[in-house]
Amino acid sequence: MSQLDYKALLLAPVRRIVIKVGSAVLSDEGGLRTSVIDHLADQIETLLSGGREVVLVTSGAIAAGRARLGRNGASIAERQAAAATGQIELMRQWAKAFDVRGRTVAQLLLTHQDVAEQPRRQNAVHTIRALLASQVLPIVNENDTVAVEEIRMGDNDVLSALVADLIQAELLIILSDVSGVLTGDPRKRTDARLIPMITDAEAEMCGLVAESAGPLGSGGMATKLQAARQAARAGVSVIIASGREPDAIVAATDPAREIGTLVVPAPKRMRRRKHWIAFALRPVGALAVDRGAAEALRSKGRSLLASGIRDVRGNFRSGDCVSLLDNDDVEFGRGLVNYPAADVLRLKGKRSADIARVLGYKLADEIVHRDNFVLLNATP
Repeated sequence: MSQLDYKALLLAPVRRIVIKVGSAVLSDEGGLRTSVIDHLADQIETLLSGGREVVLVTSGAIAAGRARLGRNGASIAERQAAAATGQIELMRQWAKAFDVRGRTVAQLLLTHQDVAEQPRRQNAVHTIRALLASQVLPIVNENDTVAVEEIRMGDNDVLSALVADLIQAELLIILSDVSGVLTGDPRKRTDARLIPMITDAEAEMCGLVAESAGPLGSGGMATKLQAARQAARAGVSVIIASGREPDAIVAATDPAREIGTLVVPAPKRMRRRKHWIAFALRPVGALAVDRGAAEALRSKGRSLLASGIRDVRGNFRSGDCVSLLDNDDVEFGRGLVNYPAADVLRLKGKRSADIARVLGYKLADEIVHRDNFVLLNATP
């Protein structure tokens, strides 16, 4: 099937859409490109007037702030200062563009904790739903003025995928300065071509989603593929396209027009709790397991027992998210651990029947129960 065939099937029922616009689309060395913002606002208003619900995830605060401050500092403090200055300008331009079209906008600044911690996650959901019910456009950005780890290229790509899952959107549009997913870096390879469709995010992306290897691991494409894969596992269709192309948003939502790269959602949607464990939480430690335990977790739907653990890394607490590493120290899954690191260290290699004797208490037979474990890559 072609991209158009899939779009005809996938986009017909789409009502709720998340649109992510990157800094490279919205800005240049001189700051924000107001003409681009106005053109994008016009397209988004077309969707809203047609009965669709839209959440906009926007980058550009740091770029706008740097232009305002006349400084291009790379330290965390300088980037936070740029974000604090630029966020006002960014929202002013979006509000101005929609105001002339009679549309009210709202600003939501989120951090990783807002999508990871359940009470804050629910508050964000309720706020967005209330805004959509009032026909207000929610405009989301990462709260770069307080974030430290999060300030790096591509975070809003991942944030957009988390927001799409959060509000149960059917479509995520990621607009960048490239035409879509390419077979190579066009600056280095004249034969680089557009990949119009990815039908299996697990199998077809396993060689592309790498932060360090190859041209797709730089320039922000790695995080776009990571975000697309996360969204696909949540049952969300994804289109990665150039935001500089005329009417890119309209074309992305039109089943009769081909644009960018379409990532088809996984046939079996990951349960929301497992998606939260896999992608919203951040591991605070790791458990290295032996071959038998890795096979049991990967292929047999088993829980992780103490007998299969060969190493304990990090200082995690009971209930924390940890990475599961195979015999080659490659992360293949994540899960919520039942015991703190110090106790798991005492239990590693031992039988479940020995837990109470070794620790003096027993919470569970499993170190990580299968209901709290998620496989990150379906293909070992």
